Amino acid sequence: MRIDLHCHSTASDGTDTPAELVRGAAAAGLDVVALTDHDTTRGHAEAIAALPEGLTLVTGAELSCRIDGISMHMLAYLFDPEEPALLAERELVRDDRVPRARAMVAKLNELGVPVSWEQVARIAGDGSVGRPHVATALVELGVVPTVSDAFTPDWLGDGGRVWIPKHETDPFEAIRLVKAAGGVTVFAHPAASKRGRTVPESVIAELAAAGLDGIEVDHMDHDADARARLRGLARDLGLLATGSSDYHGSRKTCALGEYTTDPEVYGEITRRATGAFPVPGTGGPEALRA
Repeated sequence: MRIDLHCHSTASDGTDTPAELVRGAAAAGLDVVALTDHDTTRGHAEAIAALPEGLTLVTGAELSCRIDGISMHMLAYLFDPEEPALLAERELVRDDRVPRARAMVAKLNELGVPVSWEQVARIAGDGSVGRPHVATALVELGVVPTVSDAFTPDWLGDGGRVWIPKHETDPFEAIRLVKAAGGVTVFAHPAASKRGRTVPESVIAELAAAGLDGIEVDHMDHDADARARLRGLARDLGLLATGSSDYHGSRKTCALGEYTTDPEVYGEITRRATGAFPVPGTGGPEALRA
């Protein structure tokens, strides 16, 4: 089995619609794909309707968290999307995204960069607006060559010239909320140091003691040494070790299935979940549309 447990669609900051994402996953030879848009489950219904036969969808979200001033992302799988407390927290995070993005546009204007809110809103479309959309605007204007180049202290990186804080969930609270909604939690790309400061291993140990289920080990932002260190940490803490592409369509260079999760680990995730269950593709009418 080939299993990719971290992908994004136009419901947040990916460039593929949810339907295009699941069709692409099937074409890439995946057996299981997770849709984990930032702080939203809006793409799930479209992905399920278009799910090709032979492909299983894991519903989820990537939750924006912060601890001790360090930004981190928590992958949440197979939770009840209507559970009130977790739904309210996701809405708090999403509602803060628009004023944050507008404030970043204002800061860019102060620096002489002629980006407009209309441009960023066009790029975001129906998705949850975020820094990648502002970064794409900078690429369109020729300010930076790639989206990744915008995530530096000069521009949108944490603490950078254009960085604006937003509401982010305490990770211990995120674990509690996801567990209460019947879901499973995995700390996304914990060693992605090129994105900014990373959470110390001592805090990961505290998160494990609080109920964290796993850490994302095999990821494009982890080199071989980081993957080996994280795999050992997962073993020492009794955490599941996952792998995934963190696919964003054309917004990033990674491909669907670039990194994958061991089937036994996937099986354990599904065994732990009680809020929702993986959805097998039936190849219905929507799945057949190009």
